[in-house]
Amino acid sequence: MQNILHIHKHFTPFQIIILGFAGVILFGTLLLMLPVSSQSGQLTSFIDSLFTATSAVCVTGLIVFDTATYWSVFGQAVIILLIQIGGMGVITAASSIAMLSGRKISLMQRSTIQEALAAPKVGGIVRLTGFIIRITLITELAGAVLMSPIFCGKFGVFRGIWMSLFHSISAFCNAGFDLMGCGGKFSSLTFLAENPVINIVIMFLIIFGGIGFLTWDDISSNKFHFKKYRMQSKVILCTTAMLILLPALYFFFIEFRDEPILRRIWISLFQAVTPRTAGFNTVPLNAVSEAGLGILIILMLIGGAPGSTAGGMKVTTVAVMFKNAMSVFRKRDQAQLFGRSVSDDAVRNAATVFLLYTSMFITGGIAISIIENIPLTTCLFETASAIGTVGLSLGITPTLCTASKLILTALMFLGRVGGMTLVFAAFSSKAKNISKFPQEKIIVG
Repeated sequence: MQNILHIHKHFTPFQIIILGFAGVILFGTLLLMLPVSSQSGQLTSFIDSLFTATSAVCVTGLIVFDTATYWSVFGQAVIILLIQIGGMGVITAASSIAMLSGRKISLMQRSTIQEALAAPKVGGIVRLTGFIIRITLITELAGAVLMSPIFCGKFGVFRGIWMSLFHSISAFCNAGFDLMGCGGKFSSLTFLAENPVINIVIMFLIIFGGIGFLTWDDISSNKFHFKKYRMQSKVILCTTAMLILLPALYFFFIEFRDEPILRRIWISLFQAVTPRTAGFNTVPLNAVSEAGLGILIILMLIGGAPGSTAGGMKVTTVAVMFKNAMSVFRKRDQAQLFGRSVSDDAVRNAATVFLLYTSMFITGGIAISIIENIPLTTCLFETASAIGTVGLSLGITPTLCTASKLILTALMFLGRVGGMTLVFAAFSSKAKNISKFPQEKIIVG
């Protein structure tokens, strides 16, 4: 993996990020194809192994086989390793290995790490990488320790410890893979829906990983002095809070109003947190109304924060687009957030990301609907889950044909590396065109 950082002479940072993810996915695919990776001891097909490896590295959680009942302990270990690498980021994982081996990180390598982490500057990037490694290991270990009494009590000591560690890593990395199939295939966390420890720990890990390492670095540096935070951290924290509170209120008062009050609180909160972008669920999604599924689709597309373990178009994208619309309504020249003006580049990038994600989500859903001859809404739910790297499913993924699986595989990959990363990888090496055409007004809206 260290070689990923040493190919910068021939590729741009964006191209290195894409090649890094693709290389780890291919390696994981080959390991999952081995007979030792399945409980039956049989060879797993390339397509199914590729789908699973992509879902793990892209921390999505969509699966074609139940993780607990199909994959052996070796196969599960491969999956959780891929999740850990994908959650931290391939470049971050590679740089951490280089740092632990005592190798110096060159300026170009630091630039690649900066792009991978969406960091504002190259300065301090090695310190930030060390911070990410420490906070990841400490948080995942703490989550596993807190959940171990529950899992050890239900599944025995050794199995319980393994399940605690697996679910802690999966939750922190916003992956959504689970080992609960022993209680019913594809059951996720439904039989633990009212367990307060599991609910609180899993939700905390999802939110912790989803708000991003840069935000936690800001919190670590400035503690509770909110005014000292970077504008990006303020936007992420406030937008995340709103995107949890409002859906939770909808689920509590409308979707699950017939449930007992305590269960109603837990499942409402959990279903508000998990779509961005973890993929666990504590209620069968087929029981959710179409309005509820629509809200879940929106949350899946939005995702988490830049430089986090979460995917999606990012909360900052939505915040910038919303504030830009408000500035247009009020006839202001620029969007404003927390007493700061938002640059025109940020607005253009937000609009581009929104267009990329929505177009890929809709196109993929239509294509799968045509291929499989199933309702479009169901297909759109799966493609939103794939492009948002969430992992929630209405149950159709295991039944899809090869072409549909490849569409979801491509969407998972695009959703994890990011639409802008692909655009920059394709065009950033081209010479900039400094000439300008004459302007002419065009009416929009």
